[in-house]
Order: sequence, then structure tokens, then C-alpha cells
Amino acid sequence: MQALPDCPKCHSEYTWQEGDILNCPECGHIWSLLENAAQAEETLSVKDANGNLLVDGDSVTVIKDLKVKGSTATLKIGTKVKGIRLVEGDHNIDCKIEGFGAMKLKSEFVKKN
Repeated sequence: MQALPDCPKCHSEYTWQEGDILNCPECGHIWSLLENAAQAEETLSVKDANGNLLVDGDSVTVIKDLKVKGSTATLKIGTKVKGIRLVEGDHNIDCKIEGFGAMKLKSEFVKKN
């Protein structure tokens, strides 16, 4: 049995299918499988400094010393970052770095491991 996608409106996991139509019992939203396929194609495309495509969960390495805003600390070249999460915006990588905590990075300053 295939897993149905969550509702795009309320993000409920309890969707059900009737033919080519998907339904949400919590908010009443109705959408087609074709809409769902189109949304999947519009996923975020983020590339590292070398042009490699990044995906959620990748491990990357910092390629340049970076000053950390609001701190006197510097993120050194060669710092490894595990389990990145891609987001939209100017800084398109959310991550946790050991010794620094939660951070946002620009993909142009990292390379995929």
C-alpha cells in the first residue's frame, strides 16, 4: 500500500483517495493527484559551490572561514556539517553545528561530501 501525501492546506496526515481525487477529512480540502505531482516537481533546488545538487540530510563541508553574526567566533574552513535541511530564502541551509548550535548557511560557501 502506497503512502498518500499530507494535505497541502492543513498538513493533515489522514488524507484518503477516491479515484484520482485526494481528500482531507480535517479541513475538507480536495485536490487531484495531478496537482500533487506538479507540486512535487516544484521542489527546492539548491546547489553547492561546485554545482552539485543538495538534498535534505546531506553532509557538507564549509569551504571558507565565515564570521558568525552576533558572535566573535569564526566558522573555520573544513568544518563538517551533517544532516542539513534545505529552506527557501537568502540563507538556504538550516543546520546544527557542533560547538556553534543552530545556524543558517548559504549554499555557495559549502561543498557536498
